[in-house]
Amino acid sequence: MLRGFSVPLSPEGRTALTPAPPWFYVGNLLVIEFWADPEAVAAVLSPGLVPDGDDPGRCTAFFVDWQYASTRGDEPLDPVRSQYHEFVLLADARHHGRAVSTCPYIYVDSDASMARGWIQGWPKKLGAVHTTRTFGLPTRAAPTIEPGATFAGTLSAGGRRLAEATVTIQNVSTDPVVLGSRPIVNVRHFPRLDAAGQGTPAVHELVRSILSDVQRSDVWEGTARLELFDAPDHELFALRPQRVGRGFRYTTAFRVDDLEVLEPVPTLEPVA
Repeated sequence: MLRGFSVPLSPEGRTALTPAPPWFYVGNLLVIEFWADPEAVAAVLSPGLVPDGDDPGRCTAFFVDWQYASTRGDEPLDPVRSQYHEFVLLADARHHGRAVSTCPYIYVDSDASMARGWIQGWPKKLGAVHTTRTFGLPTRAAPTIEPGATFAGTLSAGGRRLAEATVTIQNVSTDPVVLGSRPIVNVRHFPRLDAAGQGTPAVHELVRSILSDVQRSDVWEGTARLELFDAPDHELFALRPQRVGRGFRYTTAFRVDDLEVLEPVPTLEPVA
């Protein structure tokens, strides 16, 4: 018998890219709120989602340094399996009148995280993401969590720089923007390869991410800068900032072991 929660299945099940949930996460997040061209934001929304007319074009970018564990709990003792970095772009939208956000683009440097993401409906691509670290000691080599400290994040993929940001924190926020500020609704999509079924994906549905046991540190806020850059095989640049708002820096932890399927969505026209 072959075992495993995800491919590749194997006799012992240890080869699977990801074990069965629950999955546990902790990470340091650098967050930037910004406003893109409202028409560009509308263009990335799946059927079932409509632009948020109350605040057109609003988006949020996240640069994250994650650490992960399964119920086995041994991953943090083998850091190459536990640690990874991620860039997430969320766009504000409405679903049946409810304020939500959706992820058109996300980059990660781990194949296991990519597998978990596709299972959950996060459209992950491989990328190289780096963020400024803090070590809790006063040194020119790293900032400390205090007013005036500056943190940076970068994203590249395929050898091309796609995004870079800085956040200079000033104070603990009383109205922070955090992961999960709005319900996150994404498209879970798995295509078919057989010639007769290529126009009908095996799975194409709107899903809501469910984060439980959420913990957060103080969320610091301050001024921010964000730039997105063009590249031949990426469309992130279409959502480049027209205006940048506040930046935030904080630590969060949560678990994932559930997903809400909201509705099927119409199939898309395949593009070669």
